[in-house]
Amino acid sequence: MKHYTLYYGGTILTMEEDLYAEALLVEDGRIKAVGRFEDLKSLLPRTDGNSSDRPLVKLIDIKGHTLMPSFIDAHSHFSGYAFSLLQIPLEHAESVADVQAAIKDYIARNQPQTGTWLTAKGYDHNRLKEQRHMTLQELDQAASDYPLVIQHQSGHLGIFNSLALERLGVTHQTLAPEGGRIQVRDGKLTGYMEESAFLHYSSQVPGPEPEKLLAAIRKAGEYYASYGITTAQEGMIMDSMLPLYSAIVENKLLNLDLIGYGGVGQSQKFMEAFSDCIGQYRNHFKVGGYKIFLDGSPQGRTAWLKEPYLPETDSAQDYCGYNTLSDKAVSDAVRLSVDTGLQLLAHCNGDAACEQYLQAWEQAVGEQSARSQEIPEKEGKAPDCLPASLRPVIVHAQLIDLKQLPRVKRLGLLPSFFTAHTYHWGDTHIRNLGPDRASRISPAGSALREGIRFTFHQDSPVIQPDMMETVWCAVNRCTRNGVLLGPEERISTLEALKAITVHSAYQYFEETEKGSLAPGKRADLVILDSNPLTAAPENLRQIKVLATVKDGAVIYRSTKMGH
Repeated sequence: MKHYTLYYGGTILTMEEDLYAEALLVEDGRIKAVGRFEDLKSLLPRTDGNSSDRPLVKLIDIKGHTLMPSFIDAHSHFSGYAFSLLQIPLEHAESVADVQAAIKDYIARNQPQTGTWLTAKGYDHNRLKEQRHMTLQELDQAASDYPLVIQHQSGHLGIFNSLALERLGVTHQTLAPEGGRIQVRDGKLTGYMEESAFLHYSSQVPGPEPEKLLAAIRKAGEYYASYGITTAQEGMIMDSMLPLYSAIVENKLLNLDLIGYGGVGQSQKFMEAFSDCIGQYRNHFKVGGYKIFLDGSPQGRTAWLKEPYLPETDSAQDYCGYNTLSDKAVSDAVRLSVDTGLQLLAHCNGDAACEQYLQAWEQAVGEQSARSQEIPEKEGKAPDCLPASLRPVIVHAQLIDLKQLPRVKRLGLLPSFFTAHTYHWGDTHIRNLGPDRASRISPAGSALREGIRFTFHQDSPVIQPDMMETVWCAVNRCTRNGVLLGPEERISTLEALKAITVHSAYQYFEETEKGSLAPGKRADLVILDSNPLTAAPENLRQIKVLATVKDGAVIYRSTKMGH
C-alpha cells in the first residue's frame, strides 16, 4: 500500500533556486513533487473502493507555519550526548561552590553506592566567578567517597579527584601521553589533565549500565529530532565503542541517520566490524571515514596558534598552545584517506593546526601529480584522489588565518565552523586573544566572499544541538556580554540556512538525497513556527521546531503542532 502526504497552507521553503512553493507531495518517504497546491492535489490517487491495497492519503495543513528541509548536523558526538544525559550537569554553575553543590545534590538525590564512579559534564572555568580551574581539594570536598571526574565543556580537558587518580593509577611521576598534559605543582598532582592525557584516562572511567546507556541513545535521538535534525554525526568512534555501536545498529535504536567516523590508529576494527555500512546505511547507520585531532580548544587555551595567547598571570609570555599529532602522523592519515577513498575529518581550531592540515594535503596533491606523470600512457591516468573528490573537512576552523582561505578553496577542503562560539565563548576569546583576533573567529563571511562552501555545527554535547541558535549566532555574532564580534563576518539568514541543509548534505556526499526539497529526494522535513527568512535577525533563535519528519514519518511533534 502506497502512502501519500500533501503539505500545504503555509510557507514551503525549498532551498532550491525556486525558493518558495505552495505545496509539497510525498510518496512513500520521498518527495514526489513540489509546486502549486492544485497541481499536486491532482496527482493524488483515488482512495475510493474497498481494496485492501488502496493508497493511504493525508492532506496536512501547516496552518501558516514554515516547512523546509530538515537540518543536518555537520559535526557532533552523538554517543557523547547520550552519555551526557546520565551525568551530573554543571552548565549553570557560576562558582566553585555551585559546582560542589551540584555534585552533593546529585549524590543526595541518587544515593549511589560508595565507591561508584561519578562523572560531571558542562564544567567551564571561564564562567566561574573565581576565573580559575577547581583544585583537587575542592573536588574531594564535594565527593571524597566517590571517584569523580568533571569534564570541561570543551571536551578537551577535565579534573579528577584523589580517589579517581588512585583508581586510575596516576601519580605525580606518571608521564602524559604525547600531545597531552598531566598537571603537577610542587611535586603534587592537581587533578587537572588536558588533550590526549584527559582523553586517555577519562576513557578508562567505567560507563553506565548497558540498559541505561541504550535508553539514553534513544533519548538522544529524540532530542536531536526536537531540534529539527534528521542526520547526525558520531565524530570519533574508538575501539572501546564498538560493542555499543553493534548494539545500536542490531537493535535498530536510531530514529535518524547517523554517520560515524573511526579514529585513525584505531580504525581497522571499526571498518571490519561495519564493512557493510561503509558508504551506505544499515538501520540508519553509515560509516563516513576517518577522524583526527590536531589541537585543542581556544577557550581552554590548548588550540595551536601561530601567535601567542595573551598571557595569564601564571602562564608563559609566548604560549601558543600545542599540536597533538606529528607532521608525519597527519600526512599518514591523509594518505590513508587517499588510498581508501574515504573522507577525513580533522579537528583544527588554531591557525597553526590548520596550516599543518593544509600542508599535508598539499603534499598529497604533489605526490598524486608526480604519480600521474610517472604512469605510462598505456596504463592510463592515476585514479582521481585529489582532495576535492574526497571532500576533507576542517572541523571547527575557528582561528583559521584569512590568508589560508584561498588554499582551502584551491584544495576543495570544507570548513565546518563552530560559529556558536561567538556567543558562548566570544567574551573569553577576547580575553585570550584580544579583540582583533577574536573578531575573526569562525570567519564565515570571509569564506563566503572567497567562494568556499562551509557548514555549521554545535559539537554536541559541548552545547545543545540547537540549529536555530547557530543560525542566530552566524547572522548576529553577538557575545553573551552583548559585544558585536566581527561584524564583517556576519552572513545572511539564507546563507546560514544553506550551511545546515544543502552544504551539510554535500559534506556527506548526500546532496542528491538530502538538503533541499526537490523531486526524488528523501522526505526529511522540519516544520518551524515562523519563516526564518522574514524573521528579524535578533529573533532567529526564538523560532521553534514544531515537527520533524524523517523519510516521510514524523519522529518529533511539538505539543504546539497538534495532530
